[in-house]
Amino acid sequence: MARVKTDERIVVAMTELLRRQGYAATGIKQVVDAAGAPIGSIYHHFSGGKRDVAAAALRQSGAAYGELVGMLLAPHDDIAEGIEAAFVSAADTMADTGWLNMCPVATVAGEIADTEPALRTVAAEVIDAWVEQGTALYLSRGLTEPDAHALILAVVASLEGAFILARTQRSTAPVLAAGRAMGAYARALTAHPETSGSTTAAPA
Repeated sequence: MARVKTDERIVVAMTELLRRQGYAATGIKQVVDAAGAPIGSIYHHFSGGKRDVAAAALRQSGAAYGELVGMLLAPHDDIAEGIEAAFVSAADTMADTGWLNMCPVATVAGEIADTEPALRTVAAEVIDAWVEQGTALYLSRGLTEPDAHALILAVVASLEGAFILARTQRSTAPVLAAGRAMGAYARALTAHPETSGSTTAAPA
C-alpha cells in the first residue's frame, strides 16, 4: 500500500478536528499529532500555517460532501423522493457515527465569518459550488433555472441547519422533518412549473 503523503495526512487530520471541535478549538499541535507528522512539516507544506491547512481541509471536505449529496440525489427521477431519501440517509449516518458533523464547511463558516475573512471566502466558494452543481441537477430534471437555484439553496440551508439541531438534540428528528419540508417544496415546484418562476418561496 502506498504511503499517504505528509501534506495529505495533515489535511485529513485537520478535517476530522474541524468536524469534531471547530476551528478556534483546533491547535497546530493537535493537527500534527493526529497526522503523525513533525510540527515543522505544517509550515513546509502550508506557509500560512493553521489558516492554510484549514482552507485546504474545507476545500477537500466540501468537494467530497458535494459529491456525496449529488450521489444521493441523482438516482431518483422524482426530485422530491430524491431529496427525502438524501435527508433520511444523512439522518441515519449521523446517528450511526455518534452525531459526528457530516461536513465542517457550514459549521466553520458560521464560526469564523467575522474573524477569518480568508476562510469565509473559501467556505463561500465551496457552497457556491454545491449550489451550482445542484442547480444543474434540478435543471436536468425539468425545473426552470430560478426554481432549480432556489430549491438547492433551500435544501443546503435546511440540511446544514438540521445538522446543528440534530447534533445538539442527539436526535434524527430535525433532519427527517427538514427532509419532509424540502420534499413538499419540491412537489409544489414540480406540480406547477409554469407558474412557479423566480417568485416561489420555500415553506417557512
